[in-house]
Amino acid sequence: MIRKSLLLRIFDAAYIQRWNDRVRPVEFVEMDKQAHKMVIAYFLGKFEEETSGFSWVEIIEGGLFELLQRIVLTDLKPPIFYRIKEDMLKYRQLNEWVYQELEPVLTPLGKDFCAVFQNYFLEEKDNINRRILSAAHFYATKWEFDIIEKVHPQSFEIEAIKKRLQEKQNEYLDLRGMDQLMKRDRYRHFLDMCGQLRFQIRWANLHRVPKTSVMGHSLFVALLSYLFSLEIMACSKRCVNNYFTGLFHDLPEVLTRDIISPVKRSIEGLSDLIKGYEREQMEREVYSLIPRTWHGDIRTFTEDEFDSIVSVNGETLRTSSDEINEFYNDNQYNPRDGELVKAADSLAAFIEASVAIRNGSTSQGLVEAKLAIKSKFEKMTIAGINFGEIYADFD
Repeated sequence: MIRKSLLLRIFDAAYIQRWNDRVRPVEFVEMDKQAHKMVIAYFLGKFEEETSGFSWVEIIEGGLFELLQRIVLTDLKPPIFYRIKEDMLKYRQLNEWVYQELEPVLTPLGKDFCAVFQNYFLEEKDNINRRILSAAHFYATKWEFDIIEKVHPQSFEIEAIKKRLQEKQNEYLDLRGMDQLMKRDRYRHFLDMCGQLRFQIRWANLHRVPKTSVMGHSLFVALLSYLFSLEIMACSKRCVNNYFTGLFHDLPEVLTRDIISPVKRSIEGLSDLIKGYEREQMEREVYSLIPRTWHGDIRTFTEDEFDSIVSVNGETLRTSSDEINEFYNDNQYNPRDGELVKAADSLAAFIEASVAIRNGSTSQGLVEAKLAIKSKFEKMTIAGINFGEIYADFD
């Protein structure tokens, strides 16, 4: 069972400040960086789906493992970390220590999951999935650096960092997606547009510590959705669909901003109006930036994202998570648990509110939101997951 301790450990990434020895026009937060990285990994991965050894599951789990490693090693500056990686013995010892730090929160996920986590850092295979993650990590870092450089271009080490990043970029040009990024402005504009969600703060009218962005929240929802999928032994396509629905479900908000649920519910029909406007804007602003063959997936991830669906004989059918468990938990049906993603979205909001209250916020809005979410889900079971037990863990 997924425990509170693991959820809060993942949420620690929302506290971690990046480039905190530099002049920054905005705060760069680790959770946001990792979210942007996984959006970039999706982009790069779409160009490599036919490559031998490619696996969305390995990319998703590798992203999670690298995030957890980063949370533990947050005090190590990148140059020092890369020096350690060059010495395999020391890097092995470092990762054994990382696992020891994380073992108490990972153990409830089972021995198999823990073994995959340990082997991920011990094997260090340079396969297509790791190269995609490494290239996505590089691109997200360079995206941040390009903003920082404009603010203080003559600062200490800026030229050296710029040179290192340029050398790194050349290492990944064998990836089709990276090559396309260098050639086509529209692809860069798509990743820039997604990156704007890093600057959109959730609960913007309330004082909170830590602040969370729409993009960071989306990664948290994606990870919760994936972990819940593993718990119910979902087929691989179901796991992948649930993850990327979580990651992209708020993408339309880059065009409309984050409109809180009470506002959407305040006027009858307003929610449907907003949804319609989001679809119009997505057609106008987003789909022109990505290959046409991807449009179906992005629509699945961003439209009616909280509906549970399956594909039967080429037709998309609405169903329920319980029915997917019973009849459609197979890759041939391309299932997606919208109900589970919605539950993950609400749990992420609950944790954001709970942590803010624990950190001293006295906002009545946060207290009411926390109680309302718990009241809605504490007696709910979705796809066999008892959400009452999860919420009780926070009492």
